[in-house]
Amino acid sequence: MDYILNTLQNLAGQTAFANLYWGNFVMIAVACFFLVLAIKFGFEPLLLVPISFGMLLANMFPGIIAEGGLFHFFYMLDEWSILPSLIFLGVGAMTDFGPLIANPKSFLLGAAAQFGIYSAYFFAILMGFGDKAAAAISIIGGADGPTSIFLAGKLGMGGTLMGPIAVAAYSYMALVPVIQPPVMKLLTTEKERKIKMEQLRPVSKLERILFPVVVTIVVVLILPTTAPLVGMLMLGNLFRESGVVKQLTETASNALMYIVVILLGTSVGATTTAQSFLNVSTLKIVVLGLVAFIIGTAAGVLFGKVMCVATHGKVNPLIGSAGVSAVPMAARVSQKVGSEADPTNFLLMHAMGPNVAGVIGTAVAAGTFMAIFGVF
Repeated sequence: MDYILNTLQNLAGQTAFANLYWGNFVMIAVACFFLVLAIKFGFEPLLLVPISFGMLLANMFPGIIAEGGLFHFFYMLDEWSILPSLIFLGVGAMTDFGPLIANPKSFLLGAAAQFGIYSAYFFAILMGFGDKAAAAISIIGGADGPTSIFLAGKLGMGGTLMGPIAVAAYSYMALVPVIQPPVMKLLTTEKERKIKMEQLRPVSKLERILFPVVVTIVVVLILPTTAPLVGMLMLGNLFRESGVVKQLTETASNALMYIVVILLGTSVGATTTAQSFLNVSTLKIVVLGLVAFIIGTAAGVLFGKVMCVATHGKVNPLIGSAGVSAVPMAARVSQKVGSEADPTNFLLMHAMGPNVAGVIGTAVAAGTFMAIFGVF
């Protein structure tokens, strides 16, 4: 009888219930909430499903991310900045840079939206974070999950802040359709939202091929620390536009991209145990990320209004909100808000210009911080 009782006690002690506390159940509830957002409402399911499932596993078995655990080796690929760089390769292979080439002024709108990043950096310092931690947190303002992970790893924040930063960045990427429209409508008039922009000029194949090569040369010569992100982004786009490596384009934009998303999403989610996530620092990161994202959106729209005045009403300010680098979700939101004001208004391709510029701008911001802190 004693043997049976001891066996049952040992089995009971090995269950998750014996080793969890209330915080783990809170995080399990959060994971389920993210799954609902992804599956029922379609908020970036490719990101939220693996992240939330990793979160679910980590809070039932915290050892899953420990050294030697299943996701530990995936997570090391995040810390070594391998997976974020491969994500950029896939984004480049999937994205049409034509709208940005056809309207280079879009670079200005993408640059304006980066104001959220730099403002968040100073806010983070005021809230008590160190300079490197503040830099890693600030990238959330660009709504760019891979760059947030990349910079956090490079600045040595992998063991403490990478999980909360990545989850906050990806959450705001998923919530772009919820967060941006109120800001856009608040800062524009109905007349401005109804502005119809002229059709973009056709872009030649030569321009499309030269663009990634020229951008890589110019940006990397000025800021070599951007090479891993900008270089991979432009390499992916060169695959797409050259027309001679169809197999590489298909691999980078499909199979490789989705494999990387699975590994990155689940490993990031697995870092969000209750012990590491439910604390004051994480709450500050979430708040700072939201503030930065709102400021970035507002800065893009406000600069869009300036361009609207400068061009005598030829630029719809709504496209400025796409300057954050959530591709292509932010561009779709610009289209949606514009079509609500005028169903015949088509802003998607115009918004893709600032959207692509925002991706480049966020990578440049990350490279700038790395250069400031002497990190390569």
